[in-house]
Amino acid sequence: MCYGKCARCIGHSLVWLAIVCIVANILLYFPNGETKYASEDHLSHFVWFFSGIIGGGLLMLLPAFVFMGLEQDDCCGCGGHENCGKRCAMFSSVLAALIGIAGSGYCVIVAALGLAEGPRCLDASGQWNYTFANTEGGYLLDSSTWSQCIEPKHAVEWNVSLFSILLALGGIEFILCLFQIINGVLGGICGYCCSRQQVRTCVKMHHSFHPREKSQHQTLLQLPVFIPFLWHSIYSIQFCTQ
Repeated sequence: MCYGKCARCIGHSLVWLAIVCIVANILLYFPNGETKYASEDHLSHFVWFFSGIIGGGLLMLLPAFVFMGLEQDDCCGCGGHENCGKRCAMFSSVLAALIGIAGSGYCVIVAALGLAEGPRCLDASGQWNYTFANTEGGYLLDSSTWSQCIEPKHAVEWNVSLFSILLALGGIEFILCLFQIINGVLGGICGYCCSRQQVRTCVKMHHSFHPREKSQHQTLLQLPVFIPFLWHSIYSIQFCTQ
């Protein structure tokens, strides 16, 4: 199994999931496409936790790019040994995956709390309240009560749809990062899958890393020719002195 290719696929998936999370979080600031509710502070306070922008978005891009870069790393690793550097890279990807788990977990928790509390809206009494805060999320199963929110129009649908998207995408990101932890550990222990071209490159670089050893080897090959000549010279000098 090529653990690097698997990590790269996970990285590409996380990039797109992070982009969608950022967009969904931004849309929460503009119910029905209007900006006045954000400027007048009539939004749910969970919107201001930036769960999709930071947790499911920016914090996911770091591990995503790390996972994508594993396939492009130098296969030769430490001192020309193919598996050493790759195994270290796979183990380091586990740390990046932990950052992704923290970000996606934050996104899931905030989105779940936002769904449970419901939107802040103008009710029949003319007050801006969290109309469904005391229902403990029960309003999600009873759409007939959503009409209690007078303004913004379709505030409940807007709130429920976008927080549900963040909850679902955050959960997928969490699962992918958890899978990469397993993938990274297995890749670090079992070894990395390199292509034949990468292996050939490793061999060339391995020889280029040790020019001194190559010259020493050539010198040893010349010793059998040089030793008889040296012995003959010494014998000739002894014969002349006699």
